[in-house]
Amino acid sequence: MSLNDPNWGRGGGNRPGGGNQGPPDLDELWRTFNRKLNSLFGARLGERRPGSEPPSRMPSNAQFGGGAGLIIVIIVAVWLASGIYIVVEGQRGVVLTFGQYSRETSSGLNWRAPWPIQSHEIVNLAQVRSVEVGYRNTIKTKVAKESLMLTDDENIVDVQIAVQYLVRDAKDYLFSNRRPDDSVLQAAETALREVVGKSKMDAVLNQGQKVADDATPLMQAILDRYKTGIQISKVNMQNAQPPEQVQNAFDDVQKAGQDRERQKNEGEAYFNDVVPKARGVAQRLNLEAEGYRARVIATAEGDATRFRQVLTEYSKAPAVTRERIYIDTMQQVYTSTSKVMVDYKGSGNLLYLPLDKLMQQVAAPLIDQSGVARTPSPEAPAAPETAPRSREALRERGRGER
Repeated sequence: MSLNDPNWGRGGGNRPGGGNQGPPDLDELWRTFNRKLNSLFGARLGERRPGSEPPSRMPSNAQFGGGAGLIIVIIVAVWLASGIYIVVEGQRGVVLTFGQYSRETSSGLNWRAPWPIQSHEIVNLAQVRSVEVGYRNTIKTKVAKESLMLTDDENIVDVQIAVQYLVRDAKDYLFSNRRPDDSVLQAAETALREVVGKSKMDAVLNQGQKVADDATPLMQAILDRYKTGIQISKVNMQNAQPPEQVQNAFDDVQKAGQDRERQKNEGEAYFNDVVPKARGVAQRLNLEAEGYRARVIATAEGDATRFRQVLTEYSKAPAVTRERIYIDTMQQVYTSTSKVMVDYKGSGNLLYLPLDKLMQQVAAPLIDQSGVARTPSPEAPAAPETAPRSREALRERGRGER
């Protein structure tokens, strides 16, 4: 009977008239419950006519005990069934006995003593968890008290990293620390500050991932010392830059450094271009000097040898040798010049024959093999006089005069 029943408080809706305005009849309720309970177990009721009401009497002790026992059995069964739990693959179950660690269970269907005797906790060992140091959610949402760090050269940098980790030991993760995720954050910040404090500012800005990799073993050592049961899997450098207040000045410094490197590279390129050429020229000059020295020495030795041979022949026949030397000298002189001086005996006049002009006037065009006529160039220079020829001519002429 519900509270919305219009017969509530009228002394039962089945009585004719329904003049009684009191509460429902408790005996009637008990008889209805007992009748349903007995019909469930097949208990025989007293003989009654179809459609007639059962005799109004209180239940016996046996009926009361049987109903209470059934209820107790159902409650106990439900209580025992509440200790069944399922652990998914990649997770670990931790059973607690009166709040104290008892054992760990693997994946599958497991049972423990029901509450309040035992309880259980499920820890996901396969889940990759992460914490942010220096920012939250996005790198634009900075946390200055975590990201600002002092370097070894007394400069301030803004460093932001993301730490990924796994739960390695479920027992230590649940019971060794009150808030293990906060322990990871604090350990990461501590290790990162130590590495940044031992590094130069340029190294932190240009080799940020190396700084994060160097901080990873320090984080793991701190977490192992605290027995957090956590394994660091990866530390990623999200951002490393100077503070916003000095960003413009730092950009100018970076540009100046880049210009310096560019000019240095240009100077090295010019050095690499000029120095090899200079060394090559120096080597060529050295080789030419060596060749000239060898040539001069060889020429001098040849002249000395030839002079000794001429001297030997001259000692045998002086007149013939002198005449021959004179003829050879004149032949060399005439072959190297285009002007001839002729002195007629007895005339007293010195005639000059411009043979070069005459040869240019009377020279006929030369016909080459292709049939194209060409004339010798009047501006063609005369063959230069070689030094050995002039030296030998002077020497032989001096010998002849002696």
